[in-house]
Amino acid sequence: MKVTPLLLAIFCAAVPVLAEAQEPLRIRFGALAPRGTAWYNSLLQLGEKWRAAEGAGAQFVVYGGGSQGSEADMVRRMRVGQLNGAMLTVVGLTEIDGSVAALQKMPLVFRSWEELDYVRDKLRPDLDKRFFDKGFVVLAWGDAGWVRFFSKKAALHPADYRGMKIFTWAGDPPQADLMKSLGYQPVVLEAADILPGLQTDMINMVPSTPFWALTLQFNRYASHMLDLDWAPLVGAVVITRKAWDGMSPAGRAALRTASETMGIELRALSRRQHHEAVVAMTDRGLQVQTLSPEVAAEWRRTAEELYPLIRGKLVPAELFDEVQGLLREYRATRP
Repeated sequence: MKVTPLLLAIFCAAVPVLAEAQEPLRIRFGALAPRGTAWYNSLLQLGEKWRAAEGAGAQFVVYGGGSQGSEADMVRRMRVGQLNGAMLTVVGLTEIDGSVAALQKMPLVFRSWEELDYVRDKLRPDLDKRFFDKGFVVLAWGDAGWVRFFSKKAALHPADYRGMKIFTWAGDPPQADLMKSLGYQPVVLEAADILPGLQTDMINMVPSTPFWALTLQFNRYASHMLDLDWAPLVGAVVITRKAWDGMSPAGRAALRTASETMGIELRALSRRQHHEAVVAMTDRGLQVQTLSPEVAAEWRRTAEELYPLIRGKLVPAELFDEVQGLLREYRATRP
């Protein structure tokens, strides 16, 4: 066959396209979860299932233990393409869209895991769409236990915490401003600075789930825990739409299915570990401050006084109202 200039030009133009198509797909995930934890390992397993479906050469790399910075840093890295996905708590998720605060930043509004599951399932289509419109696909929703208060000295009443230096997540200025307005002393730090902060007395109170308090050894320095389920620690696994669109249909289907399974398994695991962690820390000297009905009622009044300050500021007003309505709906049909 005679090679004409036209055929040669077509061939040369196709070469870079073919080279690009053959380049293996590489997905990079960030997480605060340390190596060896169930959360970190679940991402590794997720990657294995995705690789098997995506095909030869596909890579799925997990950067755990906060090696990619804070959750806000990881969101920024995803936006510029340095990361493709992340496992985030509400702190990081609100960097993408503030609507997710409705699942966590309403203290004492949820009274059981069943209530949280009901509300989250009802809100999920709207939340997923909000994230999709911002350029992210939510792969799975999860939670990691109830937030409780760990302090260096015993405390029982809301007023007992006003004199304490309380850890507050960096990247959440509205939360810190609200605490200051109520007479509390927030100390803004990254998660990696909690343990050094306790050791140096930069902080003396940490809101944390029992599992993470045990895993990260907060209980060694903050040996008093208030037996109050203040709020659930909610999170999600997200990936950028650009990375999602770059996958094969088989890869997307496998990732979606594996992520949903992972979310269910991690929720069950975290709820079991919540109680196991309290038992383990109690055996190691943790002092648990239990609430009488009167003190529990005092905390509930305190939380309800916060709601007008939270609605429209920490939580979008329409979602704040929707959560309250869904909870009334749930409780009306269950004893």
